[in-house]
Amino acid sequence: MSKNKTIETVSDTETRATAEDHMELRLWLRVLACTNLIEAQVRSRLRVQFDITLPRFDLMAQLERVPQGLKMGELSKRMMVTGGNVTGITDQLVAEGLVVREDNPADRRAYIVKLTPEGRKSFKKMAEAHEKWILELFSGISVEQKKQLYSLMAALKSHLTSVA
Repeated sequence: MSKNKTIETVSDTETRATAEDHMELRLWLRVLACTNLIEAQVRSRLRVQFDITLPRFDLMAQLERVPQGLKMGELSKRMMVTGGNVTGITDQLVAEGLVVREDNPADRRAYIVKLTPEGRKSFKKMAEAHEKWILELFSGISVEQKKQLYSLMAALKSHLTSVA
């Protein structure tokens, strides 16, 4: 076994569980481990290929979906991070010419954040690469397994929504 495999296994959240643990706990840890592995790959690839962080990519993705722009507070809600985090990320993207802040005509206390034309162009390249990465990362399971997993996760999501 290579050194990297050993490190991955040791740091994997799923290794916390044992056969004696409830199946639900083992399942939760497996879902978490898979999520963490996928996210680590995406973070690394964004950094290496585009010199951008995942939070910056996520903010640009939110803006790409709403061409008229979003208020900082709405960005914060959508990204599930504090307003301070959104402000810091936005400041970086403004400095790079990828987004702009505009006065909000409906609310003088708020700004609207939008992608610039350069930001749209840059995000398009990143989004295309991101999609390819996700396809690659899920290529280890068959189409039928993906459909089954998608359906099972939908059932879980529906249950979790009803519990909340």
